[in-house]
Amino acid sequence: MITLTACSTATTPAAPTEPVAENQVTVADRMYSPKSLTISVGDTVTWVFADRGMAHNVVADDNSFRSQLMETGQFTHTFDTAGTFTYHCTPHPDMTASIVVEP
Repeated sequence: MITLTACSTATTPAAPTEPVAENQVTVADRMYSPKSLTISVGDTVTWVFADRGMAHNVVADDNSFRSQLMETGQFTHTFDTAGTFTYHCTPHPDMTASIVVEP
């Protein structure tokens, strides 16, 4: 009796994924993630809203930036000055986070 065994080295390519922004904050499950992000002057931050069924926004405590209320979508802001920028969600004041902008 002869037994033949075949082995394959072929691999299945991974499914393409959405590119992730370098400085990205996810808005979902009533929180911002990460809660703190450190960037450099001139960098752009992208907030990605992924909380279907519950609208959120991004509002700087100093009013330097503000997004619309949304359940899904994106909001971007470019930071041109150094400092710490805290922000919150208007309908959910317990949702807070910060962006630290270094020179």
